[in-house]
Amino acid sequence: MRTIALLLACLGLILPAAADTPEESLTKAGCMACHAKDKKLVGPSFKDIAAKYKGQDAAAVLAQKVRSGGKGVFGPIPMPPNPPEKISDADLKEGVGWILKQ
Repeated sequence: MRTIALLLACLGLILPAAADTPEESLTKAGCMACHAKDKKLVGPSFKDIAAKYKGQDAAAVLAQKVRSGGKGVFGPIPMPPNPPEKISDADLKEGVGWILKQ
């Protein structure tokens, strides 16, 4: 029994933690403070963003907009820049892909 417990403890240290879903990553980065999946808050909903860019190859453009910040596309309220310390490049790429699928 002790051997099994030790083995399970070691596996817990070796196996990587489950990765966050794109939605969880966006929440941790603070995106949900201004955006929601299906309703406008301070910023546009993710569904509105996806609809605006439907049929376009917009992932790189949106990722750059998240990194640099911007204003004027959905109204006068600016979106602040979001540096890699706030959301990693990998999480940003997955998050933008998830947004565009809404």
